[in-house]
Amino acid sequence: MFFRCDQQEEEETRLGFGRKGSGFHASRRQKYGNVFKTHLLGRPLIRVTGAENVRKVLMGEHTLVTVDWPQSTSTLLGPNSLANSIGDIHRRRRKVFAKVFSHEALESYLPKIQQVIQESLRVWSSNPEPINVYRESQRLSFTMAVRVLLGFRVSEEEMRHQFSTFQDFVNNLFSLPIDLPFSGYRKGIRARDTLQKSIEKAIREKPLCSQGKDYSDALDVLMESAKENGTELSMQELKESTIELIFAAFATTASASTSLIMALLRHPQVLERLREELRGRGLLHNGCLCPEQELRLDTIISLKYLDCVIKEVLRLYTPVSGAYRTAMQTFELDGVQIPKGWSVMYSIRDTHDTAAVFKDVEAFDPDRFSQERSEDKEGRFHYLPFGGGVRSCLGKQLATLFLRILAIELASTSRFELATRQFPRVITVPVVHPVDGLKVKFYGLDSNQNEILAKSDELLGATV
Repeated sequence: MFFRCDQQEEEETRLGFGRKGSGFHASRRQKYGNVFKTHLLGRPLIRVTGAENVRKVLMGEHTLVTVDWPQSTSTLLGPNSLANSIGDIHRRRRKVFAKVFSHEALESYLPKIQQVIQESLRVWSSNPEPINVYRESQRLSFTMAVRVLLGFRVSEEEMRHQFSTFQDFVNNLFSLPIDLPFSGYRKGIRARDTLQKSIEKAIREKPLCSQGKDYSDALDVLMESAKENGTELSMQELKESTIELIFAAFATTASASTSLIMALLRHPQVLERLREELRGRGLLHNGCLCPEQELRLDTIISLKYLDCVIKEVLRLYTPVSGAYRTAMQTFELDGVQIPKGWSVMYSIRDTHDTAAVFKDVEAFDPDRFSQERSEDKEGRFHYLPFGGGVRSCLGKQLATLFLRILAIELASTSRFELATRQFPRVITVPVVHPVDGLKVKFYGLDSNQNEILAKSDELLGATV
């Protein structure tokens, strides 16, 4: 059968999300089931929830469905981006990108990522006032992407300027595709062009700046991987790939970092268990990371409770709502026919919220991922914070590594407390984040767990 909404229902769908937030989709789901019609940026689409329905969409890539981004998103990311690629081109580009996130590459990035996180936490602790965690997490994610992944050496002033420009780019990725002066779409295009100009300059200067560098950054690995696969990336491909790498490491990582800090504030017993695990592995001594115990990738991966905490943060506070596809042919989903050419959005967040395999689904319970319970092992598509199928997130190992290092540093070098009387409301658009950004006061700790204040003027001049 074909589902339908009458005119009044369609109008409610167009207007309702802005009024009610994510609860609006829950009410639609209760009324129409796990497959229903809604609207995005003025066009209708099918919203899909549930492991079996999501499995059919993800496993039907290139046969039932193909990639579908809003026009503004597709244009701003560019035709050479991995996100816009399909078929054999997508497979080839994905193979090239895969080496960027290999075990060897992650091991190379690790010390630099840790250094950037440590410097940021010291700056946060040096601030006499509470910080906006979401905004500062965005800044941290951007700095990590630019300095660690891309290996660009830029001044603090230039970093602030590029950060502001990139925010303009991200904020208008899902704008209405109306190319008029002062429109969000035009603002996004200007930001993209500014970024690409700066990126081209940095790429051309890279050989000079790389002298004496003791590790390979992601851009180095990407160019090397392309050559190994019999191709060489053009300057335009490099610029679009660079923006895509920054984008992949920016909004979602900042969202997850903020959610991690909020979860640890809400559940201090979880933070203490993390510290116990670090002490048990000899990584934490007198309240600080042992300086002689260098963090290694295999060591971090072996921290089982830390892994459970990160997985639970990504389950309960999934950064992105879902992903988009277009039906290549008419097919049936949950007893409903989806016409060829219609847009389909599979909901990661709703699938997590309704998955029967998770007990007490609204509770923050890292132990659900422990070896004894392994609730996520009962169904492959009940838990998919990084999507799935042939378009699953290539950078998921990098994202989880970043979050693990952040959690280790938070547990070992900082004390932090909520600066407001109650926790803020969380909103889900464009990614999950607290409505006020989460105001938190940070304090640095010395080896005896005494509070210390860092010298902000020294820290602001630090470079990777």
